Amino acid sequence: MTIKDIMHYLPHRYPFLLVDRVVETAEKRIVTIKNVTINEPFFQGHFPGEPIMPGVLIVEAMAQSWGVWAFHRNPDKTADNANVRFIGIDNCRFRRPVVPGDQIRFELEGISQKRTIWKIRGTAYVQDAVVAEAELLVSM
Repeated sequence: MTIKDIMHYLPHRYPFLLVDRVVETAEKRIVTIKNVTINEPFFQGHFPGEPIMPGVLIVEAMAQSWGVWAFHRNPDKTADNANVRFIGIDNCRFRRPVVPGDQIRFELEGISQKRTIWKIRGTAYVQDAVVAEAELLVSM
């Protein structure tokens, strides 16, 4: 899936579009990539001289990844006629900093669904090391 496809599915744009590529989609799973560069606007203040990607943006990238999954799996819905909302987070842990030059691989899996609410398990990796993990609640 290309960046054009991602932009078709998500309403987010620079500087808040945090998904660069989709590697895999399956019935209840998506794998995405975010390439982290020193040009990210948040590095200006987080932190000068020691740039670290804010953890909340790692979690936001997980939520955006699931948004791509939701619209890809439901082609009759688009960002123009439907909403995918991030409504909760549990068991979030940040294991190591993400810095310029890292490539984050997000692996998300739907673990349960009740009506329009999904519970998703997300894990973020840099190379093979876990950098963050969380359980997200998403309304679709």
